[in-house]
Amino acid sequence: MFSSNDSGIKKLNTINRRMFIISAAKVTVFTGIVARLFSLQINENKKYLTLSDKNRLREWRLAPVRGEFFDYFDNIVAGNLKVYQLHVVPEQVENFKNLMTRLKNILNITDKEFSRIIKKKNNQRNWETLIVSENLSWDQFSKVNHYLHELVGAKPVLSVVRSYPYKDNYAHILGYVSQASESDLLNSEIIKKNYVPGLRVGKNGLEKKYENLLLGTNGVQRYEVNASGKRIKQLDYIEGAKGQNIKLTIDTEIQKLCNQLMTGKSGSISVMDIYNGDIVAMHSSPSFDPNLFLYGISHEKWKSIRNNPLKPLLNKTISGLYSPGSTIKPIVALSALENDIITPNFKVRCTGKMEMYGQTYHCWKEKGHGVLNLKGAIKRSCDIYFYEVARKLGVDRLSITALKFGLGTKVLKKTYRDEKKGLIPNTKWKRNTLGEGWVLGETLITGIGQGYIQTTPLQLCLMTAQLANGGYKIYPKIIVNENDESIESIKSIIVKNFKNHKESKNNLSGSSDNLLWFSNPKKHEPLYKNSENVKFVLNAMFASTNEVGGTSFRSRIDNSKYQFAGKTGTAQVKRITKKQRELDYRTDQIPYEDRDHALYIAFGPYKNPRYAVSIIVEHGGSGSATAAPMANKLFKLIIDRHELREKIRKKSLIST
Repeated sequence: MFSSNDSGIKKLNTINRRMFIISAAKVTVFTGIVARLFSLQINENKKYLTLSDKNRLREWRLAPVRGEFFDYFDNIVAGNLKVYQLHVVPEQVENFKNLMTRLKNILNITDKEFSRIIKKKNNQRNWETLIVSENLSWDQFSKVNHYLHELVGAKPVLSVVRSYPYKDNYAHILGYVSQASESDLLNSEIIKKNYVPGLRVGKNGLEKKYENLLLGTNGVQRYEVNASGKRIKQLDYIEGAKGQNIKLTIDTEIQKLCNQLMTGKSGSISVMDIYNGDIVAMHSSPSFDPNLFLYGISHEKWKSIRNNPLKPLLNKTISGLYSPGSTIKPIVALSALENDIITPNFKVRCTGKMEMYGQTYHCWKEKGHGVLNLKGAIKRSCDIYFYEVARKLGVDRLSITALKFGLGTKVLKKTYRDEKKGLIPNTKWKRNTLGEGWVLGETLITGIGQGYIQTTPLQLCLMTAQLANGGYKIYPKIIVNENDESIESIKSIIVKNFKNHKESKNNLSGSSDNLLWFSNPKKHEPLYKNSENVKFVLNAMFASTNEVGGTSFRSRIDNSKYQFAGKTGTAQVKRITKKQRELDYRTDQIPYEDRDHALYIAFGPYKNPRYAVSIIVEHGGSGSATAAPMANKLFKLIIDRHELREKIRKKSLIST
């Protein structure tokens, strides 16, 4: 039997053992807690501090501030506007439907717009930012911030968007910007690096060409927020680098006048400095307002622009291809003189038509012009005379002269990806392209600017400029560069080239220097063999505009300050039948799409030329009735603006 004393001892031992186990457990737990606290507060301090800051701090990458475009007089033609936007990342929202319903009520979003937002959300990935509104008013922006504690996942953002203050005046020069697409991100590392939701990038024109210079870099804002995500205060701001500004050679006032003159018409007007190649104006009509693309153009508006038969999206100045019509005749005349095919006294009798190999070739004047020399033929634009000159000259020699003066080649080189070369045909081209031999009748119609020949309006302007400066090569540009040659320097080079050319011509066996120059011409080299031939052509163009009987005589300006010289052109778009010729319809009696194109090229002021102009009015009928009168209004403004332009140019010379 056990005694009561033994029982007590056993009971005490049990209690002691249990106390020991409990104490050991307490020590273990306490040690574990201390170790964990040490780990959290010491070893993993940075980790949890970072997580805490992520809850407390917010960082926003800001859209880069795009570089601006300025005209020649430092007017902003493509600037930036600050706008308020509302972004939502769907995967960060607990109940997307409730959030959107609340936003709809706060912002008074229409049912149609609400459906569009939901559709947009369904078409993108859940982690991609959904832009609920791209242009909140200040009241809307304030309202969203006020209710932000109820709108978990909504993010009000200050962004920057493009602004085109002159609307349709610059659409084809500048192009437009729109939201960066997936292909933009894939094709450009710079766009990818600076991407933020809603980023807009250049889609065409100069906006596209100079995207890398214009884009800029992101800014960063850091805010402290409360538990509801509402901003309490800004902690830091890192300003991004603005994109590079670009200055154009364009004069906005002249550009606006070109737009006004072409209102309701389809075509193009170009104005160019005949020495430094500055493009003073370059308007394609009809145009469009590039601001429409900033916030996403509506389907209806896009459809109306795209389906417009006058093609407002096409930059006709550089991409429109046209038969030059009679505006080619000064080049035909020059080529014939340069190749000693004719002299200025060469005469042809025009009876209104001529027969050749069973084919009848008509002059625009039904009863003919009678006997004409070369000056008279240019002045009166006699087709029969130029049929005969072209027959003697041949298409191959004409092609060489035309190419020299800028036809059939891109004028602005790689500036615009959609610029067309056009076509200056010759016998080799037809054989290689069409597999057929050239026929004489094709030479005749090429001599009056019809047939296969195709030029752009800007090429015709360059051709005119290089005739007007005496026949010297120039290098057209639309961007101002501080390293550009001065007018004085260019004129000096031209004078030097003229002297060297004259010496080389007079003494081909002369010094090695002259021979070297002749075989390897310098910049602004002469495009002629004999400068007197160029002078003759320019004088004939003066007669065409300023002498009685000239085709553009009614558009002349008697004041020598504004006086200009030019050449009209009328290009057929459809062959005239014998019956139509007999009926002799007025332009307004002919269906629009069958009417001739109206053209005009000119330079002025005549006594001291400085600017060249080309005008094309699609289906405008006669060049003398439709295109030439526009030049009358243009040259008045161009010459009046010249002194202001010179002040800017000379001021920039002094500063550099």
